Amino acid sequence: MGNQKAKAPQGQSRCKALTANGVQSNAALKDVDFPWDLKTLSALKIKEIRAKYPNVPEHALAKPKPYKDSTANGLTKCIIDAINLSGGQAERISNTGRVIDNSYTYTNVVGQQKTIGGVKFVPGTGTNGTADISAIWQGKSLKIELKIGRDKLSEAQKRYRDKVEASGGIYIVARSYEGFVEALERRLNDE
Repeated sequence: MGNQKAKAPQGQSRCKALTANGVQSNAALKDVDFPWDLKTLSALKIKEIRAKYPNVPEHALAKPKPYKDSTANGLTKCIIDAINLSGGQAERISNTGRVIDNSYTYTNVVGQQKTIGGVKFVPGTGTNGTADISAIWQGKSLKIELKIGRDKLSEAQKRYRDKVEASGGIYIVARSYEGFVEALERRLNDE
C-alpha cells in the first residue's frame, strides 16, 4: 500500500478519488469529500455540529461563524477545519517563544515609584522556519505556511520547505483558501 496510487474515475480528480475510496480512518467521515470551497466547508461544519448534538433541535443549535480567509487567523481556521472535517488531522504550530517579565515596581520611603528588574525574551524551542500548520491528510504529511499580503518566505522557511519536500512531505504556501485547495490538488495529482 506504500507506493500504490489511487486512480481517479473518469473526470474526477485524484483527491476526490482517494476520499471516495474510503482511505479515511474516521468511520463518521467515511463519505465526506474534501471541502473545495468555503460554502462546502461551512456545510460540513454544520453537519459536524448536528452530529455532535443529535438531541438538540435544529433551531436551537448555534450557527458557526462564517469562514473568512482574509486574515491569517481566519485562513488558519479554514484550512485546519477543512482537513479535520474531511478525515485528516491538522494543528497550528507556534514557535514564537515567550516574554518573561521580572520587573517589579515599588514605592520608596519618600513616595517615589521605582522599577527594578527587567523583561527577558525566551525563544521558542521548535525548528527555525517551521510551518504554521502541520497536518496529515490521505496518508501524506502536509506542512502549510500562511502568507497574507506581500509577506514572503524567510531563508529559514525556505530551508525548512526544502527539508520537508526532500523527505517526501508536501509543503504549501497558502495565501487564500482557494489557493491552498488548488495547490493541494495540484501536488496530489503530480504524484
